[in-house]
Amino acid sequence: MEEDFYLDTSIWLDFYEKREENGELAFKLILKIINQNLKVAYSDLHIKEFKNLGYTQNEINSILSIVKPNNIKHIHIYREQKEEAKKTARQRNVPEGDILHAILCRDNNLQLISRDLDFEKLKDIANHRNN
Repeated sequence: MEEDFYLDTSIWLDFYEKREENGELAFKLILKIINQNLKVAYSDLHIKEFKNLGYTQNEINSILSIVKPNNIKHIHIYREQKEEAKKTARQRNVPEGDILHAILCRDNNLQLISRDLDFEKLKDIANHRNN
């Protein structure tokens, strides 16, 4: 069965910044995605997080261009998803952005890949795999 993936922002950056062991793991994962012609989704939340970390639009385009154009897709964030993330963040004491990533995965049937332990608390929302 073909899977579509959603990489947490840190995974994109592990690869782009060549962050030692994590960078190597991210490289292997992205290489597998490319070689198996699988798809990766990203959202405006990724773009916002990259910008908050000081990346320019050109750098962000470079990060996302790691995956072939036919293998990457942009997913929309809806107001209801933002509201659910805000409410759940208050209930669970987990960052709202992490919850929104999980909700996007659930609603778009995506496999979430992350190293962030907060996602362990969100397994009931999204299918999560540690990189």
